[in-house]
Amino acid sequence: MKFGKEYVSQMIPEWQQAYMDYAYLKTILKDIEASRQRSDKPQAAALRRKLSMRRAFSGLTKRYSFNVSAIDSDSPDVMVSAVTREDGTDSIETTFLKAAEAGGDTELMFFRTLDREFNKVNDFYRSKVEEIVKEAVALNKQMDAFIAFRVKVEKPSSSWNFTESVSVDMNALASEGSASQSHRRTLADQMGSKVEDTAHERRSNDTENGTLPSLDENVMSDQTPEGFKRERESPMDVLGHITLNNTLETPQSTIRNILKVTKQEELKFTRENLKKIEERLRQVLIEFYHKLRITKNFSFLNTLAFSKIMKKYDKVLTAVTRVAKPVLETYQLFLFFQVASRNAAKPFLEMVDSSYLTSSDEINNLMLRVESTFVEHFANGNRSKGMSLLRPKVKKEQHRITFSTGFLAGCTVSLIIALALIIHVRNITGKEGQKLYMETMFPLYSLFGFVVLHMIMYAANIYFWRRYRVNYPFIFGFKEGTELGFSQVLLFSFGLGTLALSSVLLNLDMEMDPKTNDYKTITELLPLFLVIILIAVALCPFNIFYRSSRFFFLAILFRCVAAPLYKVNLPDFFLADQLTSQVQALRSLEFYICYYGWGDFRLRQNTCRSSDVYKTFYFIVAVTPYWSRLLQCLRRLIEERDSRQGLNALKYFLTILAVCVRTAYSLDKGIKWKVTAWVFSAIATFYGTYWDIVVDWGLLQRGSRNSWLREKLLIPHKSVYFIAMVLNVVLRFVWLQTVLDFRFSFLHRETMIALLASLEIVRRGIWNFFRLENEHLNNVGRYRAFKSVPLPFNYDEDKDS
Repeated sequence: MKFGKEYVSQMIPEWQQAYMDYAYLKTILKDIEASRQRSDKPQAAALRRKLSMRRAFSGLTKRYSFNVSAIDSDSPDVMVSAVTREDGTDSIETTFLKAAEAGGDTELMFFRTLDREFNKVNDFYRSKVEEIVKEAVALNKQMDAFIAFRVKVEKPSSSWNFTESVSVDMNALASEGSASQSHRRTLADQMGSKVEDTAHERRSNDTENGTLPSLDENVMSDQTPEGFKRERESPMDVLGHITLNNTLETPQSTIRNILKVTKQEELKFTRENLKKIEERLRQVLIEFYHKLRITKNFSFLNTLAFSKIMKKYDKVLTAVTRVAKPVLETYQLFLFFQVASRNAAKPFLEMVDSSYLTSSDEINNLMLRVESTFVEHFANGNRSKGMSLLRPKVKKEQHRITFSTGFLAGCTVSLIIALALIIHVRNITGKEGQKLYMETMFPLYSLFGFVVLHMIMYAANIYFWRRYRVNYPFIFGFKEGTELGFSQVLLFSFGLGTLALSSVLLNLDMEMDPKTNDYKTITELLPLFLVIILIAVALCPFNIFYRSSRFFFLAILFRCVAAPLYKVNLPDFFLADQLTSQVQALRSLEFYICYYGWGDFRLRQNTCRSSDVYKTFYFIVAVTPYWSRLLQCLRRLIEERDSRQGLNALKYFLTILAVCVRTAYSLDKGIKWKVTAWVFSAIATFYGTYWDIVVDWGLLQRGSRNSWLREKLLIPHKSVYFIAMVLNVVLRFVWLQTVLDFRFSFLHRETMIALLASLEIVRRGIWNFFRLENEHLNNVGRYRAFKSVPLPFNYDEDKDS
């Protein structure tokens, strides 16, 4: 893989704008090369004429020679200097001394762009290091409190010197880090980074002199705010003015906050609290270490990019001259020599090596401190265990997953073809029990079809998110290394599809076979068995079938059910939006309860529709996803004071009214219900369509450079966005079919309902991609690449902040 592609693939997506624009600099180099080739051709021809007409006669036997050293020049072509700005930060400025030459204006533009890109990268890196330094100081205070808390819990009545022991324990982190430093090879070391090796030698010298700082000493420099420079206080005093940061939100805490009832909890030194604090601090350090690794990789990758682009500059600026001397009438001898390129790469790269981007050691020192601290306090001294938590292994695509997915996909397609052939050959659609079958068994099996289709759309979303570098694991908050790829999602969906289709074929075969026709009760129970298996897999406590993903889904689903009692995050309202497109699947679940709970499966009859209880819940089930989404919007409106959430809540309120009216019309055909359903459905459809395209997708912006789209687009083909908008409008208006009530003689009513529900799921899949694309671009605009983990302790001095 070429460096340009590898460079882009290794970027942090949210920081992409802060990286050196390698592609643009390569474009300028191509312009330089083209201009030099145009200017070198007439000069080479003139040189040949001059050498052939004005050379002295050298005899018939003397060999031809040419003095290459006469053309070489060691004079510098650029001057690189450091400039101090008004804010005290340094920047570099390159002066090109041969701008008057042919093509010199393009080279001048190259160096100006190079300076601008380097200063951008250097400034961004400096700002991130300063943020990390401040966070390191806060984490050190948390470690002070944690160690004091642990000693207080484990040895409450000990007579040993508490203050001295804790201080020794904290200061020992530095010596542990320096003792194991020699065999810690970082990513940059493994790749042979000159910059990293220089920093490593500097740290080794500091270690030998006994000057390697502890977790916070290495960041206590002049750039650290004065308020952080304080002497370490006694751990007993620390315990006197800290409180536990109880961030675990419960329905009780939400109700207390609404009623403004404050509950003052004293600091209890129990092992239960110690375990909670340890777990919280472990997550904080893991996330902090992840931030350090990303920042270090940013420095290394940009340094490597500057080195690569200067090598390309040297290659482009190397002039090749061909001088020909006829020796005999039929033979010619061509001598080639190479004139030295610009003396630009060396001084520029020397300035890069001495810049803050490559010479600062804060990140490397902090990584050593965090590693030693984490291994000592959170891995029981087991370095391999601690490093496996700090640096989880990247998941590799397993061939068995690919094979299994392809195998199950083939089984699904084969079963669909077999089902179609059986229906056609046995003429099942023309038999007497066809209508009853469509009213009973079809709604039961259609549930699996809705779930499989939605999972296939989600797998397609994951594929395109990865292709266009949308950081969906970070947006959804997945634990690193546990997110599912599109192949895993397809594996599960095709597996479920194979089971469901097999059950349908067994059901039909058992009914058609006279030998098994008497076992109608068992035949009717096949869909219920499938649902039980699906629920058992979802709730399975063992570490199989992607347990972390299953539990994450169940936790978010519970938060959607209890929507107003929990703080709303993106996964919460994203899943709630998915449920709004699965109304028909939820109604199928309701039919399961009615059909099997009331015993209709024994006689294959449908008495549910004649029940008032069923009709009541038919309304409730259809409204529940929209109601949950409405409550989420209201909670965000109260907490965030964002007026857009109020408008979004209005959208779901209008949708609830439209769904209720349409449901009433489907149960009681009448002209009044039809007109009312028309009005509310049209209003909700127009409102929802506008919100999808303008707010959720961020499109139709008049002032953007991409006409009627938005400023930044991930897909290079603009037509894709216009096609998506048209499809969204068309599929939004499809649900008006429930009001228009078009009838097709060749389609059963249940088939039409399933078809419309499937089109809504397809629309939701399209919506998913562009919704997350817009969220990703918002993160890119804010350089938001890390999730924040709440700290376990609150200091009295930090209460105001």
